[in-house]
Amino acid sequence: MPGVKLFPSESFDEAYRRFKKQTDRNLIVTELRARRYFEPMTEVRKKQKIAARKKILKRLWMLRRYESRL
Repeated sequence: MPGVKLFPSESFDEAYRRFKKQTDRNLIVTELRARRYFEPMTEVRKKQKIAARKKILKRLWMLRRYESRL
C-alpha cells in the first residue's frame, strides 16, 4: 500500500500529489474500479469474446490498409 510521510518543509498539496502518483503507479484505482461490482463468469467470457473480435478486426483492417498502399 502506498504511504506518504509529510516532510517539515513540504506542503499538504505536494504530499498529496506524491500520494496520487504512488497510487497511479500501483494501479490501485483501476483495480478498485474493476472489483467494484461482482461480474459473473458469463459476463467475463462475453467481454473477452468482444475484445478478441475487436483485436481480429483491427488486425484485418490494418492488413487491408497496408495492402492497399502497395
